[in-house]
Amino acid sequence: MRDFQMPGRSAVYAANGMCATSHPLAAGAAIDILKAGGNAMDAAIAGAVLLGFCEPQMTGLGGDCFVLFKPAGGETVHAMNGSGRAPLGLNADALRARGLTAMPLYSVEAVTLPGAVDAFCQLSADWGRIGLADTLAPAIHYAEEGVPVAPRVAKDWAEAEHLLQGRARETLLLNGKALTLGQTFRAPGQAEALRRVAAQGRAGFYEGEVAQDMVESLRALGGTHTLDDFAATKCAYVDPISGPYKTVELLEHPPNGQGATAVLLLNILSHFDIAAMDPLGADRAHIEAEATKLAYDARNRFLADPDHTTRLSHMLAPETAMKLAALIDPKRAMPAAAPLTESVHKDTIYITVVDKDRMAVSLIYSVYHSFGACLASDRFGINFQNRGAGFTLEKGHPNEAAGGKRPMHTIIPGMIAEGGRITVPFGVMGGAYQPTGHARFVSNTVDFGMDLQSAMDAPRCFSGVDGMEVERGYADTVRADLAARGHNVIAPKVPLGGSQAIKLHADGLLEGASDPRKDGCALGY
Repeated sequence: MRDFQMPGRSAVYAANGMCATSHPLAAGAAIDILKAGGNAMDAAIAGAVLLGFCEPQMTGLGGDCFVLFKPAGGETVHAMNGSGRAPLGLNADALRARGLTAMPLYSVEAVTLPGAVDAFCQLSADWGRIGLADTLAPAIHYAEEGVPVAPRVAKDWAEAEHLLQGRARETLLLNGKALTLGQTFRAPGQAEALRRVAAQGRAGFYEGEVAQDMVESLRALGGTHTLDDFAATKCAYVDPISGPYKTVELLEHPPNGQGATAVLLLNILSHFDIAAMDPLGADRAHIEAEATKLAYDARNRFLADPDHTTRLSHMLAPETAMKLAALIDPKRAMPAAAPLTESVHKDTIYITVVDKDRMAVSLIYSVYHSFGACLASDRFGINFQNRGAGFTLEKGHPNEAAGGKRPMHTIIPGMIAEGGRITVPFGVMGGAYQPTGHARFVSNTVDFGMDLQSAMDAPRCFSGVDGMEVERGYADTVRADLAARGHNVIAPKVPLGGSQAIKLHADGLLEGASDPRKDGCALGY
């Protein structure tokens, strides 16, 4: 139990239903859906779509989603790939001929087709209970009436203001400036687009005037996108992947998501006695950082569109983790992972909902960078994602940019199983940090016996591109120790990730937790 004389928050306990997500309005809308007779799928979709207006810098109708879900009455987990493809006209040779060596971040070339709306429509039809009209009603209401800007959202908005271009400056700024704390954000154009989806299903978005608006806007910016590209957008049911860590099983979404990275990372960590270390000490932080470098190196080599990922079994194999773990020096940081592994390898929202029948949904939905490509459609104001920046321009790479191909994604929903029973749907936002965040969350609960809220509250660190980011919650002595081992210790520019989780206790109790690094909460009834 936490020290009630110290800052912190309590977990939420309920018996009938629970939602944990990054904004209170979305959590409230999800609970309202459950109370009105909807199930966890209806509630998760309702909350997720609403988050596009509560946190427009993180997600929106122009984005993608991945979903893990367990239907009521069983323990089988299904996965939904709601990520869109590049337009057929995208050509890596043409981009290289222009002198590009990497995909641009904030340009029309990075805009892939939005896949989330198709996935929401399919999931509602196959697994929902109340239909799209009722499911989308909360989002339509708030898009029209407006949402007061929350503290974390205001911070992100101000930092991204200078990146917004063209029509996006009109739809996402107020008098040319980022919206500030408490100001109201409205998106009437997107409300109208959602009304069409509510009435017509996916055709209301991928065909007709909404699709035409998106195509004309993208082509005016120099894009190759066509109406046929939008009409052909289709989500896909796929099988989850998984891997053990001591007493639990971690379930992840398969490629083109990076869930395999989290499985590999935990497999590497299993070769060290993490539980014997100080959870906030330098030894644990160092081993995790080195394992992260090795796991991410594998990710960068192999993960891509599922049709182009050929080494997934290699990433998940215990032998691979054993060989990688042997490369780690407990007292010294490796300068770079790639040369050592040659012989071995030859801004997002998250929502989780559990209903009274114990259907459990783990859903992540994103436009990638803050406000995605920072471009929007002219008429309906739909903000485009820049997920195409996840491609590489390295010729022959599995993740090389190409028309009709899905890029490697950073967003991953997760679930934990114990003894064959799904016990924790969870997610950790934060771009590249997510696999490390998944591994850290699992380790916090398994190795150190932390409850969900404590596992989220605990300080984080991450060995990223620029150095080892260490949150302020770590002691200065730990920072000094890590630096002495060769890590380039830096302060994170933003908090490392944000997480949400629900625990399904064996006695029927539901426990919800929400990360203080975001504006959200867990709610139950």
